[in-house]
Amino acid sequence: MTDTTTTGTPSLDTPERTPRLPLSALPALLALATAVFVTSLTETLPAGLLPAMSGSLGATEAATGQTVTVYAAGTFLTAIPLTAATAAWNRRRLLLTAMAGFAVANTVTALSSSYALTMTARFVAGVAAGVAWALLAGYARRLAPPNLEGKALAVAMAGIPVALSLGVPAGTFLGSALGWRTAFLAMTALTVVLLGWIRLAVPDHPGQERAARTPMRHALRVPGVTAVLTVTLVFVLAHTILYAYIATFLDDLGLSGSTDVILLVFGAASLLSIWLVGALVHRRLRALTLAGTVLVAAAAALLALTAQSTPLVYVAAALWGLGWGGVPTLLQTAAGRAGGDHADAAQAMLVTLWNVAMAGGGVAGGLLLDRAGPGALPWAVPLLLAPVLALLLTSRRGFAPS
Repeated sequence: MTDTTTTGTPSLDTPERTPRLPLSALPALLALATAVFVTSLTETLPAGLLPAMSGSLGATEAATGQTVTVYAAGTFLTAIPLTAATAAWNRRRLLLTAMAGFAVANTVTALSSSYALTMTARFVAGVAAGVAWALLAGYARRLAPPNLEGKALAVAMAGIPVALSLGVPAGTFLGSALGWRTAFLAMTALTVVLLGWIRLAVPDHPGQERAARTPMRHALRVPGVTAVLTVTLVFVLAHTILYAYIATFLDDLGLSGSTDVILLVFGAASLLSIWLVGALVHRRLRALTLAGTVLVAAAAALLALTAQSTPLVYVAAALWGLGWGGVPTLLQTAAGRAGGDHADAAQAMLVTLWNVAMAGGGVAGGLLLDRAGPGALPWAVPLLLAPVLALLLTSRRGFAPS
């Protein structure tokens, strides 16, 4: 048998190995995943704490629920201008500043008894999220060789399903046991630890020199960017219309006592999806995005048609998670590839449209719920995803291979 250590030629008996991320990059990538977790959980945590928060703030649950909306508003109103204004900042300094904003906002939220002050703190948290999200994808890609950028981004994006499937239930349990303010203070404590972690493990990168900068709107002229942004807007809108009211939908089916378990199934399938996407995104970006679209549409149709069958509800949750879990990685990768030299601008616009879609999905889902009832919610998903599927099949730029 040939000695590969001396010749450098692989043996015919040795299977080709799947390339792996360098171990030296993992501490930084896990720090970024924790930052993603903090941003995602800060946004959604009030959903599990609304009754207690509304009582302390002297507001109705509907009014307190706007803490999620104002967070999204802070993100989509400021992501693009702040990304442009801070383009010259060193990247680690900017990331540390954004995460410090979360620590301040969550502390104020935890200590506030004023509805107006709480809403202001939530807006500030949304602003910090806009800055962080515009950084995180590019940071993750820089930590890996070009052929492993998808895997690196998948590790960083794992913070999203962990926050939704584990973080929200854990925060709700902590709020029930020790008070809702404790849940937000726990977020502050985690963020303080994360600041030190980022300082030690995440490498710094210089900002963009003024001479090299171009207006962010120029990214829209790059072939493929508009297609990626359109897919992002409609896909996230479709997902949010159902996800924002999934507890109400399950309660209508008599499954309110199983909501946490169903979300756990969704979260576990999402983690599997992230692993699969991370392994294949570099070569199969378009195919994976098509598969995710079909799976989410099929899951919603299954919920609409067979909602009276409890086992099929769990099957639908698994299909939904399998389709959705890798979507953030896929869309961030597509935006970065399509944007090219304008990747940061494309990422900032993607973050903006993502949060516009989340806010719009909450509003549209609420209107649909009031006018047609919970059973109408899943039907909106395949209806909206049909044009997404058509765009993915016809776009030759935005989702092309690397």
